[in-house]
Order: sequence, then C-alpha cells, then structure tokens
Amino acid sequence: MAAIRLLLDTHTLLWWLFDDPKLSAAARSAIVDAHNEVLVSAASAWEIATKHRLGRLPEAGDVPLRLPHYLRRARFTALHISLEHAMAAGALPGPQKDPFDRMLVAQARIEDLAVATVDRVFRDYGVAVIW
Repeated sequence: MAAIRLLLDTHTLLWWLFDDPKLSAAARSAIVDAHNEVLVSAASAWEIATKHRLGRLPEAGDVPLRLPHYLRRARFTALHISLEHAMAAGALPGPQKDPFDRMLVAQARIEDLAVATVDRVFRDYGVAVIW
C-alpha cells in the first residue's frame, strides 16, 4: 500500500493514547505504519482541553496538560490551523454543527488527508476515511 497522510479524529487520538480496544484494526495499522505521516490537528487539542475543562472528558488524565509530549513520543505531527482552514471550515455547507469536526473536514480536504475516524460525517463531505 502507498504511504498516506493520516489525520486523527480526536476520539481516534485518545483511543490510540489509551490503547482502547474501540480503535479499529485498520486505523491502528495505518497509525503504526512507518511509511505514513500521522497528523493531529490543533482543533483536537482545543477540543480535548475544552471538554476536559467542562468535565466531559475526565478519562483524559494528563493529556490536556501534556499533549505535546504525547505527540512527540508517538511521532505524530501537529497540524496548525491556517486562515485558509478556518475560512473553509466556516463555509462548509450542511447541518454539521460541531466546530471541531468542521475544522478537521476542512483540513482534510485542503491538505488532501485521509481521516482515521468512526464518525460517518467525514464521508458525507467527500473525505477519505480509514476505519
């Protein structure tokens, strides 16, 4: 299989970090494949920190405080949010209201990334999904 650039959805990132069995075999295989570049959006850091602050992510442990450390250890690349990403996320059509997912969709489309996610909404936007 050719190398891919893979963007992790937030739940995928957390399931990877905690070795959660909910992570699919296909996603796990794509993440561990040394030929692939694995990216984590700044939007996922924002989502983790926000949900942890609101008490909706108590299982995250120290991830909200040490995410850069975990990304370096896993050899994941941080994907920053550009003006182009923000404009595209804001302009996306459809009923999807989750600002974090909208950003990931925009980034995947602009940067030509596949997304490792269980969330079907990404396919609705024409994004390649690995799950």
